[in-house]
Amino acid sequence: PLYGTICSFTMPDIRALCWPTERLAEGLEALAQRAGYAVAGSAELIPAPPEHFDEDNWLELATGRMGLEVEAVQAAYPAIQNLLRRAAPALLAITHTDEAGNSERGYVLVLAGGWWRVRVLTPDLTVVKISVAALAQHMTQTLEAEAGQEFAQVLQAAGIPEERRAQAMKVLLRERLANVQVADCWLLRLPPSASFWQQLRQTGALGRLLTLFSAHAIYQGLQIAGWWVIVWTVFNGAIENAWLWVWILVLLTAVPFELLVLWAQNQLTVNAGALLKQRLLFGALQLRPEEIRHQGLGQFLSRVLEAETLETLVLGGGFSAAIALIELLTAAVVLGLGAGGMLHVGLLVLWLGVAVVIAWRFYDGSQRWRSAHRVMINTLIERMVGHRTRLAQERPQDWHDDEDQLQARYLALSKDMDSSAVQISGIWSRGWLVLGLAGMAYPLISSQFELTALALSLGGVMLAAQALNHLATGMESLLGVVNAWRQVGPLFHAAPRINAEPVGSAATLTGAGTGTGREDSGNGARSDEAGGRPLLVAKDLSFRYREFGQPVLQACNLTVHSGDRLLLQGGSGGGKSTLAALLAGLRLPSSGLLMLRGLDRQTLGARAWRKKVVAAPQFHENHILTETLAFNLLMGRRWPPTEQDLQEAETLCEELGLGDLLRRMPAGLHQMVGESGWQLSHGERSRLYIARALLQSADLIILDESFAALDPANLERALRCVLQRAPALLVIAHP
Repeated sequence: PLYGTICSFTMPDIRALCWPTERLAEGLEALAQRAGYAVAGSAELIPAPPEHFDEDNWLELATGRMGLEVEAVQAAYPAIQNLLRRAAPALLAITHTDEAGNSERGYVLVLAGGWWRVRVLTPDLTVVKISVAALAQHMTQTLEAEAGQEFAQVLQAAGIPEERRAQAMKVLLRERLANVQVADCWLLRLPPSASFWQQLRQTGALGRLLTLFSAHAIYQGLQIAGWWVIVWTVFNGAIENAWLWVWILVLLTAVPFELLVLWAQNQLTVNAGALLKQRLLFGALQLRPEEIRHQGLGQFLSRVLEAETLETLVLGGGFSAAIALIELLTAAVVLGLGAGGMLHVGLLVLWLGVAVVIAWRFYDGSQRWRSAHRVMINTLIERMVGHRTRLAQERPQDWHDDEDQLQARYLALSKDMDSSAVQISGIWSRGWLVLGLAGMAYPLISSQFELTALALSLGGVMLAAQALNHLATGMESLLGVVNAWRQVGPLFHAAPRINAEPVGSAATLTGAGTGTGREDSGNGARSDEAGGRPLLVAKDLSFRYREFGQPVLQACNLTVHSGDRLLLQGGSGGGKSTLAALLAGLRLPSSGLLMLRGLDRQTLGARAWRKKVVAAPQFHENHILTETLAFNLLMGRRWPPTEQDLQEAETLCEELGLGDLLRRMPAGLHQMVGESGWQLSHGERSRLYIARALLQSADLIILDESFAALDPANLERALRCVLQRAPALLVIAHP
């Protein structure tokens, strides 16, 4: 029933377009299927949202069960129409009011965008087209109504004629609401963990790739046709203006196809590059701590550089190599039709074998060169970070011995690789020209040829030389990709790991225990206390880092109720941080039972668990990202934040004693912090980490040595704030 419906061009009432709340899951499934997404689960298994629900949280969990994701977006009032033109597939929340003043919230499912009209999927599974301006008006009618009453009185008092009031009202609204953000829009898309091939298909990359190859094939055919016209004209003595005009027309016809090739290549580069970066970043976030714990800053920088290299080389070199293969096939056909016949084709195949040997030498040399390059970068960065230790412990005359050896080896490998690169760029095409022209010697000596066939052979030789030149450029890039993939591949393949995590049962989508705000946590706490059910239960927990290693934790038992304030003390290496990681859902226990509000992690889902239990790691394992202070505080919530989010963050900072810091910062919460921004002290960082955890409004807050860097006054102030705000608290500290 989801396919084969007609497309209506009428403009129905907005209520006919809106999906009711109780059918929202069904609408999401229909929208995803119409958009071409592979839906993992059925909407029948997803319960309807409760009467009062957190839209962001419910949509995230519901689409996660379908194997998709949503992103909440917003736009300034003047830019709302531009958002609607490009937002498909998307979900829009619209509140409409009837004549009696009763408000009802519905959801418009945008299937496809457009400049003037967008296509909308209605509750009866038909597709209608609605004006972008009309849809934008419905989304902003509440804002316009509030400001419009004031402006209507102003226009009337100013004596503006009736016929001009509408235009004047429009201008005044744009000025008044220029900085007002319009939300209630969610983009539906594939998650970064989905199949990369499927993501490329959804961006239209396959269609552009077909356009690229088709346009280049036509361009190549027109080039050959132009060559044939010139050859036929010269050899038949028919050099006339008419034939010259034919030749010019053929060349001019080829120009649009060449431009089309460039356009398709640029579009592919931008779209595929964006997907690749998103995939690598998402994969980096899925790496386990033990996979990167022993890697230094230099190795991380090497991976970043290799990722940049991969994006540049795989896109540019891949296109060049693919186009070169088309040109080689065309050249082989032309050579087969020429005077040399299959002899010429055999010589081309033989030369390609020689080219493969040269390419292998280049690959082997570039592999050793890149390895030396990574070692040199890692050594340089590590020595820069530890320069003070070197000054204290290393003799001055020995400071640069290792660097000199690394640079000497790097220089020798660079010479070898450059020599192989010269062979590829120089010998491939020029060597073929010599061999190809030699292949024309026998027909010339035996005089067993036609002028047209000889011209075809000459054109085939030149075309193959051009293809080999393009292939040489692309091959160098692709071989560099193979080497770069050794560093980047683990990030790419780590992205689907999140698919193995439990998404949770239908219970996580109902009103019981799904709230993310403090009010929800409070309600949950009261229901737990009334029913006598603890918030979190850990029974006989055991954990070991390696399968047959010594257990770090063994038979641990813990019960946490809402409102508890617990202190966990122990010596270094006793497993305190490991226990915190288990409770927060960052690691899985080797054995034992762990339940949150009566549900285990498999039932509740990994995301829902980590929303309800939040941990602030130790100081050396936590980070300040190079972004605004607001981003570092609110990164556990939706972004961009609402005014309410910013106000809550500022209030919390004041309670934690960061008010003076905010007043010193020129931009306040929007001040850049991090490596290249405003430098924070250890105490300020610690309180920022505490605020970040509290702002996620979890049911249980775990603070791992978060108070260690605070002086007594700030410690007392921060502790008072945490005790007041945390629904349940577990503090880890040294004795």
